[in-house]
Amino acid sequence: MVPRTWKRYEQEAAAYFGTTRTPLSGGNSKHTQSDTLHDVVFVEVKGRKKHAAVTLWDDTKTKATKEGKIPVVVLVEQGRPGFWVMVHSSDLVDVAWEREKAEAWENGKSCQTDT
Repeated sequence: MVPRTWKRYEQEAAAYFGTTRTPLSGGNSKHTQSDTLHDVVFVEVKGRKKHAAVTLWDDTKTKATKEGKIPVVVLVEQGRPGFWVMVHSSDLVDVAWEREKAEAWENGKSCQTDT
């Protein structure tokens, strides 16, 4: 039996973070309301035909690809501190590495590379 699409999405997200999908995920679970059983990361999976933020990301990816860069969308809401960083799962490690280098630079340290 093929799992329902939303279950498959939850399974894929859970696997990405090295864990499993929460059985009876959501409010029915006795474990957590997260869609995964990860000990640290709370994951909410939303599968839709279209997301406005993904449409924005697609446009950003086209522009970034032309410049040989990693696409990142930053979402800001007026009156709220900080911001949200949207990257594709395949780019997350590279973007995290760039952030780590920036943090080291801000603190006057150098980042070692394996090159």
